[in-house]
Amino acid sequence: MVLSVNERTFTKEVLESQIPVLVNFEAPWCGLCRIIKPLLLQFTSQCGEEIKLVGVNADDNFKLSTTYRLKTLPTLLLIENGIVRKRLEGFSGRDDLFTALNEMKYCYTNLPQTYSSKITAKLSRRSIKLGA
Repeated sequence: MVLSVNERTFTKEVLESQIPVLVNFEAPWCGLCRIIKPLLLQFTSQCGEEIKLVGVNADDNFKLSTTYRLKTLPTLLLIENGIVRKRLEGFSGRDDLFTALNEMKYCYTNLPQTYSSKITAKLSRRSIKLGA
């Protein structure tokens, strides 16, 4: 299930989220929006708790649409710590979208864990050297 957010709840659910958020700007009349929704649900179920998916009705939330300078629907934004890290728009089909989502998944589910373990290893070596 996709959490529906609006201008009132956007700050709390997206900008202040502890995990990266994939924001799907869509509209009820948008055919491609309806086509990609199952792919987005599948993607977020594969990510588990690493990425949160929310939907924004672009027609009903004009301020958000203007703030993020939407040119086309659907537009997907990956927002982490209040910063847009990735923007997906104008993709040509399912394969295009699926490739972009998998790249996103790799960056935000695998790399941070590897990064933090390297830092821990370096800190461990330092503490051994300092203590000796």
